[in-house]
Amino acid sequence: MKRAVWTWAGNAIALYAAVAAVGDATFAGWTSLLLAAAVFGVVNAIVKPVVKLLALPVIVLTVGIALFFINVLMLWITDAIVSGIHIGGFVSLVSASVVIWLVNMVLTWLPGPWGERKRD
Repeated sequence: MKRAVWTWAGNAIALYAAVAAVGDATFAGWTSLLLAAAVFGVVNAIVKPVVKLLALPVIVLTVGIALFFINVLMLWITDAIVSGIHIGGFVSLVSASVVIWLVNMVLTWLPGPWGERKRD
């Protein structure tokens, strides 16, 4: 349970940073951001493994580059489900995905619960 809360908090931080950094991205309020973080976590936990399995040949052929576009797809699905967050256009989705990746990378380097999560 503790891990899920920290994952949710990390997703919220990453989504907030993405919306702040990308010009064509908005959220309606903190409730929308927290809901989007929860949906993003569920989408990444349930949908992403299935998509990765189905896209395995493409992932191998592109030497893993397709994994980035799977991350963009997960963000797009979250955007489509949660009405309070909007990331407009493909370029904005790609930019937001890069920001989310960077924030998650920094969080795993920090001491504390985010770094511990990866070592379990």
